[in-house]
Amino acid sequence: MDLQALKNRFSIIGNTPSLNHALNTAEQVAATDLTVLIVGESGVGKEVFSQIIHSLSARKHNPFIAVNCGAIPEGTIDSELFGHEKGSFTGAVDSRKGYFETVNGGTIFLDEIGEMPLGTQARLLRVLETGEFIRVGSSKVQKTDVRVIAATNRELLEFTQKGKFREDLYYRLNTVPIRVPSLRDRKEDIPLLFRKFVVDFAEKYKTKPIFLDEAARSLLTTYSWPGNVRELKNMAEQISVLSKSEHIDEDALATFLPKPQDQNRSLITGATPVGEFANEREILYKLFFDMKKDVNELKKMFFEILQNPNMAKQGNNFSTEAILNELKEDLIPAALQNNNLPAPVPVIQHQPVIIDNEIPSHYEIDESLNIMDKEKELILKALKKHKGRRKDASTDLGISERTLYRKIKEYDIEE
Repeated sequence: MDLQALKNRFSIIGNTPSLNHALNTAEQVAATDLTVLIVGESGVGKEVFSQIIHSLSARKHNPFIAVNCGAIPEGTIDSELFGHEKGSFTGAVDSRKGYFETVNGGTIFLDEIGEMPLGTQARLLRVLETGEFIRVGSSKVQKTDVRVIAATNRELLEFTQKGKFREDLYYRLNTVPIRVPSLRDRKEDIPLLFRKFVVDFAEKYKTKPIFLDEAARSLLTTYSWPGNVRELKNMAEQISVLSKSEHIDEDALATFLPKPQDQNRSLITGATPVGEFANEREILYKLFFDMKKDVNELKKMFFEILQNPNMAKQGNNFSTEAILNELKEDLIPAALQNNNLPAPVPVIQHQPVIIDNEIPSHYEIDESLNIMDKEKELILKALKKHKGRRKDASTDLGISERTLYRKIKEYDIEE
Protein backbone atom coordinates (compact mmCIF):
# COMPACT_ATOMS: atom_id res chain seq x y z
CA MET A 1 0.00 0.00 0.00
CA ASP A 2 1.19 3.51 -0.79
CA LEU A 3 2.45 5.34 2.32
CA GLN A 4 0.12 8.31 1.87
CA ALA A 5 -2.84 5.97 1.37
CA LEU A 6 -1.87 4.24 4.62
CA LYS A 7 -1.80 7.59 6.45
CA ASN A 8 -5.18 8.57 5.02
CA ARG A 9 -6.75 5.26 6.01
CA PHE A 10 -5.62 5.53 9.64
CA SER A 11 -5.80 9.35 9.95
CA ILE A 12 -2.05 9.73 10.47
CA ILE A 13 -0.63 13.19 9.89
CA GLY A 14 3.06 13.96 9.43
CA ASN A 15 5.99 13.50 7.10
CA THR A 16 8.90 13.17 9.52
CA PRO A 17 11.39 10.53 8.27
CA SER A 18 11.33 8.68 11.62
CA LEU A 19 7.51 8.46 11.47
CA ASN A 20 7.59 7.26 7.86
CA HIS A 21 10.17 4.62 8.77
CA ALA A 22 7.98 3.33 11.62
CA LEU A 23 4.95 3.14 9.29
CA ASN A 24 6.91 1.32 6.59
CA THR A 25 8.15 -1.22 9.13
CA ALA A 26 4.61 -1.80 10.42
CA GLU A 27 3.33 -2.35 6.88
CA GLN A 28 6.13 -4.78 6.01
CA VAL A 29 5.80 -6.88 9.17
CA ALA A 30 1.98 -7.00 9.01
CA ALA A 31 1.97 -9.83 6.44
CA THR A 32 3.96 -12.08 8.79
CA ASP A 33 3.14 -13.60 12.18
CA LEU A 34 6.24 -12.21 13.85
CA THR A 35 5.98 -10.74 17.34
CA VAL A 36 6.35 -6.95 17.35
CA LEU A 37 7.51 -4.64 20.15
CA ILE A 38 6.37 -1.03 19.76
CA VAL A 39 8.46 1.41 21.79
CA GLY A 40 7.56 5.04 22.41
CA GLU A 41 6.65 7.59 25.02
CA SER A 42 3.15 7.80 26.44
CA GLY A 43 0.75 9.54 24.07
CA VAL A 44 2.60 8.97 20.78
CA GLY A 45 -0.07 6.62 19.40
CA LYS A 46 1.41 3.15 19.86
CA GLU A 47 -2.01 1.48 19.73
CA VAL A 48 -2.61 2.92 16.25
CA PHE A 49 0.43 0.99 15.02
CA SER A 50 -0.94 -2.23 16.50
CA GLN A 51 -4.22 -1.65 14.65
CA ILE A 52 -2.32 -1.02 11.40
CA ILE A 53 -0.45 -4.30 11.76
CA HIS A 54 -3.63 -6.27 12.51
CA SER A 55 -5.68 -4.59 9.75
CA LEU A 56 -3.05 -5.36 7.10
CA SER A 57 -2.47 -8.96 8.24
CA ALA A 58 -4.14 -12.22 7.30
CA ARG A 59 -5.84 -12.12 10.72
CA LYS A 60 -7.76 -8.91 9.95
CA HIS A 61 -11.16 -10.68 9.96
CA ASN A 62 -10.43 -12.32 13.33
CA PRO A 63 -10.66 -10.71 16.79
CA PHE A 64 -8.35 -7.93 17.95
CA ILE A 65 -8.11 -6.93 21.61
CA ALA A 66 -6.00 -4.33 23.39
CA VAL A 67 -5.02 -5.07 26.99
CA ASN A 68 -3.41 -2.50 29.28
CA CYS A 69 -1.17 -4.61 31.53
CA GLY A 70 -0.61 -1.73 33.90
CA ALA A 71 -4.33 -1.28 34.58
CA ILE A 72 -4.99 -4.87 35.71
CA PRO A 73 -4.23 -5.69 39.37
CA GLU A 74 -1.37 -8.15 39.84
CA GLY A 75 -3.61 -10.73 41.50
CA THR A 76 -6.04 -10.97 38.59
CA ILE A 77 -3.93 -10.47 35.46
CA ASP A 78 -3.27 -14.22 35.04
CA SER A 79 -7.00 -14.87 35.14
CA GLU A 80 -7.69 -12.07 32.64
CA LEU A 81 -5.13 -13.33 30.14
CA PHE A 82 -5.35 -17.11 30.55
CA GLY A 83 -8.72 -17.70 32.23
CA HIS A 84 -9.54 -19.64 35.40
CA GLU A 85 -11.49 -22.61 36.64
CA LYS A 86 -14.42 -22.47 39.05
CA GLY A 87 -13.25 -22.32 42.66
CA SER A 88 -9.61 -21.67 41.76
CA PHE A 89 -9.60 -18.59 44.03
CA THR A 90 -11.99 -16.59 46.16
CA GLY A 91 -14.67 -15.09 43.95
CA ALA A 92 -14.20 -17.57 41.10
CA VAL A 93 -17.83 -18.70 41.09
CA ASP A 94 -17.67 -19.85 37.47
CA SER A 95 -15.09 -20.90 34.94
CA ARG A 96 -13.92 -18.11 32.67
CA LYS A 97 -12.07 -17.93 29.37
CA GLY A 98 -9.05 -15.66 29.16
CA TYR A 99 -8.09 -13.34 26.32
CA PHE A 100 -5.68 -15.85 24.78
CA GLU A 101 -8.59 -18.27 24.48
CA THR A 102 -11.26 -15.86 23.23
CA VAL A 103 -8.97 -14.15 20.70
CA ASN A 104 -7.75 -17.45 19.22
CA GLY A 105 -6.81 -16.83 15.58
CA GLY A 106 -6.59 -13.07 16.07
CA THR A 107 -4.24 -10.48 17.55
CA ILE A 108 -3.70 -9.39 21.14
CA PHE A 109 -2.08 -6.04 21.89
CA LEU A 110 -0.32 -5.96 25.28
CA ASP A 111 0.20 -2.31 26.19
CA GLU A 112 2.53 -1.30 29.04
CA ILE A 113 4.16 -4.73 28.90
CA GLY A 114 6.85 -3.50 31.30
CA GLU A 115 4.24 -3.43 34.10
CA MET A 116 3.50 -7.16 33.74
CA PRO A 117 4.41 -9.21 36.88
CA LEU A 118 7.33 -11.64 36.54
CA GLY A 119 5.10 -14.70 37.10
CA THR A 120 2.80 -13.65 34.27
CA GLN A 121 5.84 -13.00 32.08
CA ALA A 122 6.80 -16.68 32.43
CA ARG A 123 3.31 -17.74 31.32
CA LEU A 124 3.45 -15.35 28.36
CA LEU A 125 6.84 -16.68 27.31
CA ARG A 126 5.39 -20.21 27.14
CA VAL A 127 2.56 -18.99 24.90
CA LEU A 128 5.01 -17.28 22.56
CA GLU A 129 7.32 -20.28 22.33
CA THR A 130 4.84 -23.19 22.24
CA GLY A 131 1.37 -21.67 21.82
CA GLU A 132 0.33 -23.41 25.07
CA PHE A 133 -1.25 -22.04 28.23
CA ILE A 134 -3.00 -23.33 31.35
CA ARG A 135 -5.97 -21.73 33.04
CA VAL A 136 -5.56 -20.65 36.66
CA GLY A 137 -6.54 -23.57 38.86
CA SER A 138 -6.36 -26.11 36.03
CA SER A 139 -3.83 -28.73 34.96
CA LYS A 140 -5.09 -29.05 31.40
CA VAL A 141 -2.78 -27.66 28.72
CA GLN A 142 -4.60 -25.72 25.99
CA LYS A 143 -3.40 -24.47 22.62
CA THR A 144 -3.92 -21.04 21.11
CA ASP A 145 -2.96 -19.32 17.87
CA VAL A 146 -2.64 -15.65 18.77
CA ARG A 147 -0.31 -13.03 17.38
CA VAL A 148 1.19 -10.86 20.12
CA ILE A 149 2.01 -7.19 19.65
CA ALA A 150 3.50 -5.57 22.74
CA ALA A 151 4.15 -1.91 23.55
CA THR A 152 6.07 -0.06 26.23
CA ASN A 153 7.11 3.44 27.19
CA ARG A 154 10.01 2.04 29.24
CA GLU A 155 13.45 0.83 28.20
CA LEU A 156 12.90 -2.90 28.75
CA LEU A 157 16.58 -3.74 28.30
CA GLU A 158 17.35 -1.66 31.40
CA PHE A 159 14.52 -3.45 33.22
CA THR A 160 16.12 -6.81 32.40
CA GLN A 161 19.41 -5.66 33.95
CA LYS A 162 17.56 -4.67 37.13
CA GLY A 163 15.68 -7.99 37.30
CA LYS A 164 12.29 -6.36 36.66
CA PHE A 165 11.75 -8.01 33.27
CA ARG A 166 12.73 -11.42 31.94
CA GLU A 167 15.61 -11.22 29.50
CA ASP A 168 14.40 -14.24 27.50
CA LEU A 169 10.94 -12.67 27.13
CA TYR A 170 12.46 -9.35 26.06
CA TYR A 171 14.36 -10.93 23.17
CA ARG A 172 11.30 -13.03 22.25
CA LEU A 173 9.10 -9.92 22.06
CA ASN A 174 11.73 -7.80 20.35
CA THR A 175 11.70 -9.85 17.14
CA VAL A 176 10.73 -6.75 15.18
CA PRO A 177 11.06 -3.46 17.09
CA ILE A 178 9.18 -0.34 15.99
CA ARG A 179 10.14 2.93 17.64
CA VAL A 180 7.47 5.63 17.41
CA PRO A 181 9.01 9.12 17.57
CA SER A 182 7.95 11.62 20.22
CA LEU A 183 6.23 14.84 19.21
CA ARG A 184 9.26 16.97 20.09
CA ASP A 185 11.16 14.95 17.45
CA ARG A 186 8.46 15.79 14.88
CA LYS A 187 8.40 19.58 15.22
CA GLU A 188 7.46 20.15 11.58
CA ASP A 189 4.35 17.98 12.10
CA ILE A 190 3.05 19.91 15.13
CA PRO A 191 1.27 22.74 13.21
CA LEU A 192 -0.32 20.19 10.85
CA LEU A 193 -1.61 18.08 13.72
CA PHE A 194 -2.86 21.12 15.62
CA ARG A 195 -4.72 22.39 12.55
CA LYS A 196 -6.39 18.99 12.05
CA PHE A 197 -7.50 18.87 15.69
CA VAL A 198 -8.98 22.40 15.78
CA VAL A 199 -10.94 21.77 12.56
CA ASP A 200 -12.34 18.55 14.04
CA PHE A 201 -13.33 20.29 17.29
CA ALA A 202 -14.88 23.19 15.38
CA GLU A 203 -17.16 20.69 13.63
CA LYS A 204 -17.89 18.93 16.91
CA TYR A 205 -18.81 22.08 18.84
CA LYS A 206 -20.38 23.94 15.89
CA THR A 207 -17.89 26.80 16.03
CA LYS A 208 -15.40 28.40 13.67
CA PRO A 209 -11.86 26.96 13.74
CA ILE A 210 -9.24 29.07 15.48
CA PHE A 211 -6.09 30.39 13.78
CA LEU A 212 -2.59 30.90 15.18
CA ASP A 213 -0.42 33.83 14.17
CA GLU A 214 3.26 33.35 13.30
CA ALA A 215 4.52 33.95 16.85
CA ALA A 216 1.96 31.55 18.30
CA ARG A 217 2.96 28.84 15.80
CA SER A 218 6.59 29.32 16.79
CA LEU A 219 5.68 28.93 20.47
CA LEU A 220 3.63 25.84 19.64
CA THR A 221 6.60 24.11 18.01
CA THR A 222 9.16 25.10 20.66
CA TYR A 223 7.12 23.68 23.54
CA SER A 224 8.42 20.24 24.59
CA TRP A 225 5.02 18.42 24.61
CA PRO A 226 5.82 15.79 27.28
CA GLY A 227 2.35 14.31 26.73
CA ASN A 228 2.97 14.07 22.97
CA VAL A 229 0.04 13.88 20.54
CA ARG A 230 -2.47 13.27 23.33
CA GLU A 231 -1.43 16.49 25.06
CA LEU A 232 -1.53 18.44 21.80
CA LYS A 233 -5.06 17.21 21.08
CA ASN A 234 -6.25 18.13 24.56
CA MET A 235 -4.70 21.57 24.19
CA ALA A 236 -6.44 22.09 20.83
CA GLU A 237 -9.76 21.18 22.41
CA GLN A 238 -9.24 23.54 25.34
CA ILE A 239 -8.43 26.47 23.08
CA SER A 240 -11.33 25.67 20.73
CA VAL A 241 -13.78 25.70 23.63
CA LEU A 242 -12.40 28.45 25.89
CA SER A 243 -10.89 30.98 23.50
CA LYS A 244 -12.98 34.13 23.04
CA SER A 245 -11.33 34.98 19.73
CA GLU A 246 -10.75 33.00 16.56
CA HIS A 247 -7.27 34.50 16.18
CA ILE A 248 -4.75 33.31 18.77
CA ASP A 249 -1.55 35.23 19.36
CA GLU A 250 1.51 34.19 21.35
CA ASP A 251 0.25 35.62 24.66
CA ALA A 252 -3.14 33.95 24.31
CA LEU A 253 -1.54 30.59 23.52
CA ALA A 254 0.87 30.91 26.46
CA THR A 255 -2.06 31.02 28.88
CA PHE A 256 -3.00 27.47 27.84
CA LEU A 257 0.51 26.01 28.04
CA PRO A 258 1.76 24.66 31.39
CA LYS A 259 4.22 26.88 33.19
CA PRO A 260 7.77 25.49 33.63
CA GLN A 261 7.33 25.22 37.39
CA ASP A 262 4.18 23.14 36.89
CA GLN A 263 6.12 20.64 34.79
CA ASN A 264 8.78 20.33 37.48
CA ARG A 265 6.38 19.46 40.28
CA SER A 266 6.99 15.79 39.65
CA LEU A 267 6.21 14.62 43.18
CA ILE A 268 2.71 16.08 43.07
CA THR A 269 1.71 15.50 39.45
CA GLY A 270 3.39 12.16 38.99
CA ALA A 271 5.25 13.42 35.91
CA THR A 272 8.59 12.04 37.02
CA PRO A 273 11.56 13.14 34.88
CA VAL A 274 13.04 10.25 32.91
CA GLY A 275 16.02 8.72 34.68
CA GLU A 276 15.52 10.49 38.02
CA PHE A 277 13.26 7.92 39.66
CA ALA A 278 12.24 4.54 38.31
CA ASN A 279 8.90 4.59 40.06
CA GLU A 280 6.88 6.12 42.87
CA ARG A 281 8.28 3.80 45.52
CA GLU A 282 11.81 5.00 44.88
CA ILE A 283 10.61 8.53 45.63
CA LEU A 284 9.33 7.36 49.00
CA TYR A 285 12.55 5.46 49.64
CA LYS A 286 14.55 8.63 49.10
CA LEU A 287 12.33 10.65 51.42
CA PHE A 288 12.42 8.12 54.22
CA PHE A 289 16.16 7.55 53.96
CA ASP A 290 16.62 11.32 54.25
CA MET A 291 14.32 11.28 57.26
CA LYS A 292 16.30 8.48 58.88
CA LYS A 293 19.52 10.45 58.38
CA ASP A 294 17.96 13.51 60.01
CA VAL A 295 16.72 11.46 62.97
CA ASN A 296 20.24 10.14 63.53
CA GLU A 297 21.52 13.70 63.50
CA LEU A 298 18.85 14.62 66.05
CA LYS A 299 19.98 11.82 68.36
CA LYS A 300 23.60 12.92 68.09
CA MET A 301 22.77 16.55 68.84
CA PHE A 302 20.52 15.55 71.73
CA PHE A 303 23.25 13.55 73.47
CA GLU A 304 25.77 16.34 72.93
CA ILE A 305 23.41 18.74 74.69
CA LEU A 306 22.90 16.35 77.61
CA GLN A 307 26.63 15.80 77.99
CA ASN A 308 27.51 19.50 77.90
CA PRO A 309 27.46 20.82 81.48
CA ASN A 310 27.31 24.42 80.29
CA MET A 311 23.81 23.87 78.93
CA ALA A 312 22.21 22.81 82.18
CA LYS A 313 22.25 23.87 85.81
CA GLN A 314 22.89 21.19 88.35
CA GLY A 315 19.83 20.27 90.39
CA ASN A 316 17.28 21.78 88.00
CA ASN A 317 14.86 19.99 85.67
CA PHE A 318 16.05 19.96 82.06
CA SER A 319 13.28 19.61 79.45
CA THR A 320 14.15 18.35 75.96
CA GLU A 321 10.90 19.61 74.47
CA ALA A 322 12.14 23.17 73.96
CA ILE A 323 15.26 21.88 72.22
CA LEU A 324 13.26 19.58 69.94
CA ASN A 325 10.84 22.34 68.98
CA GLU A 326 13.75 24.60 68.14
CA LEU A 327 15.41 21.97 65.93
CA LYS A 328 12.29 20.53 64.31
CA GLU A 329 12.10 22.94 61.37
CA ASP A 330 15.69 22.21 60.40
CA LEU A 331 15.35 18.43 60.68
CA ILE A 332 12.23 17.81 58.60
CA PRO A 333 13.33 16.88 55.05
CA ALA A 334 13.03 19.82 52.68
CA ALA A 335 11.33 17.60 50.07
CA LEU A 336 8.40 17.16 52.48
CA GLN A 337 8.24 20.84 53.40
CA ASN A 338 8.03 22.00 49.78
CA ASN A 339 5.24 19.68 48.66
CA ASN A 340 1.68 18.96 49.66
CA LEU A 341 2.45 15.49 50.93
CA PRO A 342 1.66 15.01 54.63
CA ALA A 343 4.99 15.19 56.46
CA PRO A 344 5.40 12.44 59.03
CA VAL A 345 7.41 13.91 61.91
CA PRO A 346 9.34 11.37 64.03
CA VAL A 347 7.52 10.66 67.28
CA ILE A 348 9.98 11.07 70.12
CA GLN A 349 8.86 9.81 73.49
CA HIS A 350 10.74 11.29 76.42
CA GLN A 351 10.53 12.04 80.11
CA PRO A 352 12.02 15.09 81.80
CA VAL A 353 15.60 14.32 82.78
CA ILE A 354 17.08 15.46 86.06
CA ILE A 355 20.55 16.79 85.48
CA ASP A 356 22.61 15.70 88.44
CA ASN A 357 26.17 14.75 88.99
CA GLU A 358 25.50 11.74 86.76
CA ILE A 359 24.70 11.96 83.08
CA PRO A 360 22.25 9.19 81.93
CA SER A 361 24.12 6.47 80.08
CA HIS A 362 21.46 6.26 77.37
CA TYR A 363 18.28 7.91 76.27
CA GLU A 364 15.70 5.98 74.24
CA ILE A 365 14.01 7.47 71.20
CA ASP A 366 11.21 5.18 70.03
CA GLU A 367 10.07 5.46 66.47
CA SER A 368 9.34 3.29 63.47
CA LEU A 369 11.69 3.62 60.51
CA ASN A 370 10.05 0.81 58.56
CA ILE A 371 9.48 2.08 55.00
CA MET A 372 6.34 0.02 54.48
CA ASP A 373 4.78 1.46 57.68
CA LYS A 374 5.57 5.00 56.58
CA GLU A 375 4.18 4.36 53.11
CA LYS A 376 0.96 3.00 54.59
CA GLU A 377 0.78 5.96 56.97
CA LEU A 378 1.06 8.44 54.08
CA ILE A 379 -1.70 6.64 52.15
CA LEU A 380 -4.02 6.63 55.19
CA LYS A 381 -3.44 10.34 55.78
CA ALA A 382 -4.05 11.19 52.13
CA LEU A 383 -7.28 9.15 52.01
CA LYS A 384 -8.49 10.76 55.23
CA LYS A 385 -7.57 14.23 54.00
CA HIS A 386 -9.53 13.76 50.76
CA LYS A 387 -12.41 11.82 52.43
CA GLY A 388 -11.67 8.60 50.55
CA ARG A 389 -11.45 10.15 47.07
CA ARG A 390 -8.73 8.05 45.46
CA LYS A 391 -8.09 10.34 42.54
CA ASP A 392 -7.39 13.35 44.77
CA ALA A 393 -5.39 11.23 47.20
CA SER A 394 -3.19 9.77 44.45
CA THR A 395 -2.52 13.27 43.07
CA ASP A 396 -1.55 14.48 46.54
CA LEU A 397 0.79 11.52 46.99
CA GLY A 398 2.37 11.96 43.57
CA ILE A 399 1.46 8.47 42.34
CA SER A 400 -1.00 7.15 39.79
CA GLU A 401 -4.53 6.15 40.79
CA ARG A 402 -3.73 2.61 39.65
CA THR A 403 -0.70 2.44 41.95
CA LEU A 404 -2.77 3.80 44.86
CA TYR A 405 -5.39 1.11 44.25
CA ARG A 406 -2.67 -1.58 44.30
CA LYS A 407 -1.20 -0.17 47.52
CA ILE A 408 -4.64 -0.16 49.22
CA LYS A 409 -5.00 -3.84 48.36
CA GLU A 410 -1.41 -4.63 49.35
CA TYR A 411 -1.70 -3.04 52.80
CA ASP A 412 -5.32 -4.19 53.30
CA ILE A 413 -6.45 -0.63 53.98
CA GLU A 414 -10.11 -0.23 54.82
CA GLU A 415 -11.62 2.89 53.30
